[in-house]
Amino acid sequence: MSRKMNAAMFHGVGDVRYEETDVPEIGPGDLLVKVGNCLTCGTDVKTYKRGHPILLRHTPALFGHEYAGTVESVGKSVESFKVGDRVVATNSAPCGTCFFCKRGSFNLCPELKDTFVNGAFAEYIRVPERVVRWNTHNIPDSLSFRNAALTEPLACVVHGIEEANIQLGDTVAIIGAGPIGQMMIMLAKKSGASNVIVSDLAELRRDMAKRAGADVIIDPSKEDPIERVRSETEGHGADVVIEAVGLPATWEQAVDMTRDAGMTVLFGGAASGTKFEIDTVRFHYGQLTIKGVFHLTPRHVEQALKLIIAGDIDPDILITHTMPLKRVTEAIMMMGKGESMKVAIEP
Repeated sequence: MSRKMNAAMFHGVGDVRYEETDVPEIGPGDLLVKVGNCLTCGTDVKTYKRGHPILLRHTPALFGHEYAGTVESVGKSVESFKVGDRVVATNSAPCGTCFFCKRGSFNLCPELKDTFVNGAFAEYIRVPERVVRWNTHNIPDSLSFRNAALTEPLACVVHGIEEANIQLGDTVAIIGAGPIGQMMIMLAKKSGASNVIVSDLAELRRDMAKRAGADVIIDPSKEDPIERVRSETEGHGADVVIEAVGLPATWEQAVDMTRDAGMTVLFGGAASGTKFEIDTVRFHYGQLTIKGVFHLTPRHVEQALKLIIAGDIDPDILITHTMPLKRVTEAIMMMGKGESMKVAIEP
């Protein structure tokens, strides 16, 4: 007879239900982890509002992917972990042998989707063999599950900051002050930015951005963020601009905020099928560099966990509420409305 657990199940757009389901079964290379905490994510908000290409094919489906917990059982071929270990894992892993993996671009591995891990809004989650091998780590007793669960999103931010190539004394503008934007602020400062300018519509996020270290806060409903960035930079624009919203309009805004010979990082993922426009004369003669940055690599995961353990990230800015699993829909809606940052879900 299958063991049962409580979980939040995605049944379709706008339909998440708290119900009983089977505890996942594990294979020889897998782990079964008892979830300590799972955090809400912007992807969860998008999933709730407009669906998810993978989950929509397999509804009802488990979801949630920023988690940490305790190893409940171990596949017979697993040697690196044992029952009782406190661990954190990411939501995917590369194959290690494909065209992109051989060139170090593990985040572009076409097999990432085959290991896509969802199901942490539940009492237990199965960690597949490849994620166990590449992107699962023991965590010290001194690190809470709540804080350790920030590893995956922070690893993505570490990747974005690395690609931004911030130099000492740079002015960095960040569009979007959700949890990703807040971590961008913290790491931009640690990378040597002397002036960090942040734009966001939500009052809570603007307040948190100040706590995170932002020097200039913009409410784009009350002033033109492009003009404000130019006024703060003697008319030149920011050295580095990071877009962390994921809308074509803010992608275009990010380019317009960037100084000639500056760097624009398009970090926020826009909806499939959308496009944005760029002035080709400005792009060419202004020698702009525009980068899209996606996901993470195993190296970024290790770096992110070290930053969390060292206390270089303030989790209390990033996680503002704690709720039980049965209130996960409310938590996701709060985050989507800008009424919270991340919410720690306790099974």
